[in-house]
Amino acid sequence: MYECRSAKRFFGLLLLDAVVFSVCAVFFFVGRSFFSSSADSVREEDIFLPVIMYHSVYGDAPEEYIVTPEQFENDLSWLAENEYTSVTAQQLTDYVNGTGGLPEKPVMITLDDGCYNNLSEVLPVLEKYDMNAVVSVVGQYTDVTAVNDPHIPAYSYLTWEDIDSLTESGHVEIGNHTYNMHTFKGERQGCAKNPDETEEEYRELLYNDLNRLQNEIHEHTGKLPVVFAYPFGFRSPEAMPVIRELGFTITLTCTEKPNYINHNPDCLYGLNRYNRSGLYSTGEFMEFIMHNS
Repeated sequence: MYECRSAKRFFGLLLLDAVVFSVCAVFFFVGRSFFSSSADSVREEDIFLPVIMYHSVYGDAPEEYIVTPEQFENDLSWLAENEYTSVTAQQLTDYVNGTGGLPEKPVMITLDDGCYNNLSEVLPVLEKYDMNAVVSVVGQYTDVTAVNDPHIPAYSYLTWEDIDSLTESGHVEIGNHTYNMHTFKGERQGCAKNPDETEEEYRELLYNDLNRLQNEIHEHTGKLPVVFAYPFGFRSPEAMPVIRELGFTITLTCTEKPNYINHNPDCLYGLNRYNRSGLYSTGEFMEFIMHNS
């Protein structure tokens, strides 16, 4: 059976449908515009920050964790020619807290372990290109190893006098790489928590280790590090309360991924870094990290 409808009612329903469609269209385009603007603002705010991790710089036979002085200078020359500006830990901290700005193309240069050649080979190149770096030292290496066998570019570590020279240069900030937890094999992996430790035991152990080096660096340089580099990249979530309590605003990992920073201070905890292997040319290495964003 067919149901009869009047023309007046038909056109009334048609008009109602048109109104509903128009309202939905308005909400769709307004919503699309709003979310698109929000996404664009997030993308504009996020800044690509490549972080390069060096270790030892000496000799003429590069290895996985050794680059030659020529390679290091080629790297800095490439960065300068491509308009990258090295940034300090303080600049990054100021930026995320809304009290400072960053250059258009920032890059962070870091060196782990505190090798003596960071002074003898690296500092002159930093000065030549007017760039900055963070050198994260291991307390035990400075207190014991460096004293017993100092100033050999191939294998010595920085003494406190060397660290003073780096700090006074204005081109180097000193970071904390643990006092004596730079271990890969044995009872512990870096400064990560052991499965058989309670959280309280672990935090006390970590606090005492990091705080000891903080105090020694402050005693010798007058500065308190804000950068902590995880040995070998081993991390535990239980470490974060200790890291925050000791005043670190930046932590460095060994994960080879890009970073995007914004005005949230937490974005500086767990910065990824690309290990600068000496087995690649400057062009190959830079192509990889700059186009892996």
